[in-house]
Amino acid sequence: MNFAGLPFAQLAGIFAAAAVVATALYILKLRRRAVAVPFSPLWQRILQDKEATSLFSRLKRLLSLLLQLLLVALLVLALGDPRAAVGLVKGRTLVVLVDTSASMQATDAPPFVTRLDKAKAEIKGLVTGLGGADRMLIAEMSATTTPLGPFSGDTGELERSLDGLAPTEARADFPRALRFALDAVRGAENPEVVIVSDGALGEAKDAFGDVRLGETKLSFVKVGTEARNVGVTEFSVRRYPLDKNRYEVMLELENTGPETEDVELSLFGDDTLVDVTKLRLKAGEKLPRFYPNLSGASRTLEAKLRPLGTSKDFLPADDHAYALLPERRRAKVLVVTSGNTYLEAALLLDEYLDVEQIAPAAYATSKATQTAKYDVVIFDGVTPLVPVETNALYLDPSGDGSPVKVGEEIKFPGFDKIDRKHPTVRFLALDDVNIASGHALTPQKDDKVVGASDQGAILVAGQRSGKKFVALGFDVRGSDLPLRMAWPLFLLDSINWFTDEDAQYLSSFRTGEVWRIPLAEPVPTVTLHAPGGAAVVLPAKDGRASYLGERAGFYDMTAGASSTRFAANLLDREESALSSRDTLTVDGKEAGRVAAFSISPRRDFWVYLLLAAVVLTAVEWATYHRRVTV
Repeated sequence: MNFAGLPFAQLAGIFAAAAVVATALYILKLRRRAVAVPFSPLWQRILQDKEATSLFSRLKRLLSLLLQLLLVALLVLALGDPRAAVGLVKGRTLVVLVDTSASMQATDAPPFVTRLDKAKAEIKGLVTGLGGADRMLIAEMSATTTPLGPFSGDTGELERSLDGLAPTEARADFPRALRFALDAVRGAENPEVVIVSDGALGEAKDAFGDVRLGETKLSFVKVGTEARNVGVTEFSVRRYPLDKNRYEVMLELENTGPETEDVELSLFGDDTLVDVTKLRLKAGEKLPRFYPNLSGASRTLEAKLRPLGTSKDFLPADDHAYALLPERRRAKVLVVTSGNTYLEAALLLDEYLDVEQIAPAAYATSKATQTAKYDVVIFDGVTPLVPVETNALYLDPSGDGSPVKVGEEIKFPGFDKIDRKHPTVRFLALDDVNIASGHALTPQKDDKVVGASDQGAILVAGQRSGKKFVALGFDVRGSDLPLRMAWPLFLLDSINWFTDEDAQYLSSFRTGEVWRIPLAEPVPTVTLHAPGGAAVVLPAKDGRASYLGERAGFYDMTAGASSTRFAANLLDREESALSSRDTLTVDGKEAGRVAAFSISPRRDFWVYLLLAAVVLTAVEWATYHRRVTV
């Protein structure tokens, strides 16, 4: 027998002190109450007999004293928490990974509200079955892995730690969680890892390769039964480049369940209903929805789903999607040109451009060389000798002031190669543009060749001193590009890329990822208000704030005197697919089922010692009142 609580030496000291106090209480003479009696000599004789009693006579209630000492001994032993020696040697070290990803919000686990509630009940059953020497650590598994406390054998402490479990709206990073658990039990006696999940975890493989279990035992506790669900799996919005008062929305719905479902899809702009549609989706069907030429909303968009009739949707987390329209900010543009009607007319198409025009000679001698006050400078057929302090578009650059080296003249170049993913040419048809002549551009190491002919690059984008540039290696007046819709779109797309407006067409971040949020001004810290009102202070570095988001909705961020709003969405088909797995395989080994996970009964002897103390107290009370120990 060993003591898991107080050591034996300390217990002996406590017992000795308590025994001395109890014995002293029996030895001390009782103070009698003075009472007037009619015949004092008789009572005086009785008192004299009492005073003559020896010390041993004062201990005539020896049996009562022994009972009290035994009671003290039981209480002191309970403080020591005695354990069987064999139990202390062969105790197990358990790490319980409980899935808190979005799919654990599914409401298909009656009588519990959600799958996570059922998971908590399963874990409480495991905690109750812990052996006397077992230790357990509980950790929540989502985009990150967070332990809810240290290793402990205290069942009360472990059960209280479950109160901190809450579902997220992100995918679980299973390989990271599994590596954490294996690190936690490395070198421990009888290591075990228990996975409590619906099984939608993916493979136990990451950038470091497959996760190896070694000698660690793996068990799987499955929760969840139903699979019926329809969710929003894609949602994005963009303004029209030539009319930023209007916008278009693209979204996708998917029925991940086994039955045909009827749903109602509602689209809200600035909390005002824009469209309502009733849809029917077959089992496994993906249904894209396109809303062109919308207007009215200025900032926020939200899509909502709800089942109709007898249809079922067990996961509410993917029934909402959020997006922000790109902010309509006026851009200041300086055009340095000796006259180009095609250029001037194209810039008039966007009412959110403040355009200022200046001749090349006047630019060289005026204060316009201080270009930092402009968002974009367009150089038409000229190249400044002094580097500009802002973003710049070079049309047919020349000389040493060009951001890229300008080569010899080439005849009849064309866009034989186009990087269609680059924001400046996205959705543009440039393949059959006819060009009389131009110059081959030689990019630097980190520059991007956006368009090239077989004679060399003719469209290059990159950065110089932290500012973006785009260089077009021919005079547009010597081509048919200005006669095409691609010309004004190219100009506006380039300006949007310079001002970062195009990046906002992504509309939202995805939950479960680290967001790098651009800041309007350089500050050391920012305050982020998450959906629901919770606020967190984040450090900022290099003009961005980083945050691992696990909640969908609209976020508000304050950075100094400026504020920014952005959206986040789940949009994860793997989480929307509620079909739970019956088995879990890691490192080629199938995890044990709940029936195979047996934990020996816990023997807390201190509980029995306290019960014995209660029984002994009752015996002492009964014997006292029956005059046995008096």
